Amino acid sequence: MAEDLSAGNDASASEAVPFWHDPAKRGMAFQAAFLILVLTMGYVLFTITRGNLERQSIATGFDFLTREAGFEIGESLIAYSAANTYARALVVGILNTLKVAVIGIVMTVVLGGLVGVARLSANWLLARLAAAYIEVLQNIPILLQLFFWYAIFREVLPSPRQTMNPIAGVYFNNRGFFFPVPKHDPAHEMMAAAFVAAWVAGLFLRRWARRRQDLTGRTFPGWTCSVLLLLLFPFGVWLAFGAPSAMEIPQLKGFNFEGGLSISPEFGALLLGLVLYTSAFVAEIVRAGIQAVSHGQTEAAMSIGLRPSLVLSLIVLPQALRVIIPPLTSQMLNLTKNSSLAVAIGYPDVVSVVNTTINQTGQAIEGVLMIMTVYLVLSLATSAFMNWYNKKMALVER
Repeated sequence: MAEDLSAGNDASASEAVPFWHDPAKRGMAFQAAFLILVLTMGYVLFTITRGNLERQSIATGFDFLTREAGFEIGESLIAYSAANTYARALVVGILNTLKVAVIGIVMTVVLGGLVGVARLSANWLLARLAAAYIEVLQNIPILLQLFFWYAIFREVLPSPRQTMNPIAGVYFNNRGFFFPVPKHDPAHEMMAAAFVAAWVAGLFLRRWARRRQDLTGRTFPGWTCSVLLLLLFPFGVWLAFGAPSAMEIPQLKGFNFEGGLSISPEFGALLLGLVLYTSAFVAEIVRAGIQAVSHGQTEAAMSIGLRPSLVLSLIVLPQALRVIIPPLTSQMLNLTKNSSLAVAIGYPDVVSVVNTTINQTGQAIEGVLMIMTVYLVLSLATSAFMNWYNKKMALVER
């Protein structure tokens, strides 16, 4: 009797379960149906778009990138003229976007970190000023801030004839900011190589110092020695090449300055607006990260005689970074994407360059695809780097 019941149970278990009662099969069916729907919609959209373009006699493809651009770009990190191709103009726009994004991210992290720490300061005035900074800048739209700073640079600063000269060789006017720079010399390339070599040597030195401390308990000033290497090695190369010190000073010619380093009002307003706006959010992230660390950690560090600065740098911040990094990554991405607002104040970023290209060629679909691709690649690259850094800073359990 028992054998008959067992055989009956095995037979019933072996029967196929209808897919609508099987969560796994039902999920696969729904996903397959959704995929078919998406592909169908994509095909219909592609067919309609191609038909509309053919009726309007608009050619598709990226062949236009090899044609002469025919327009100038006000700022460029590489040589460019109107006789160059649209492809080179696109590269100029991408580099201009990268310049704003990279410099802006570095300045935002530094400024936001300082304001976030100041927000928790025991100094009443400093803490209130940091709080006011955060509340004001967070609640004013970024576009309005860009317009404000651009108006300051264009309308408040004097004309080139009445240029402000606060320091010898430094000039401010509504055409930009002009600074002296060292004249090009072969020693500069060697100094750059020496700086990179010193930076790599500093990495190995700090790693050795950390391993030595783990094994023996004795500390070694790895950071101090690394900074000295970064300063002294390039300085020694500079002395070895004859200490070249010739400077290129900006000179007023006509209605503008030539020579030296120049920062346009468009770039200055965009960078300042993005940094101030985003740093307010970064400051709150830093504050929350620091407060997420148990106060007992701080009390324990203070009880063994560590100075407040060492408590912050050695105890609190390393633990707070695990909380800070994920939302900080989002703010880095926001700054990069918000840089597309540069078109509103005339800075020639990738959006501005592609818009001009679309107006001249009519290749709107290709232009929008290029903009989307550029920002997608920048966002994925930033996320990949920050995810790697986040894993590196993750708590290692023994």
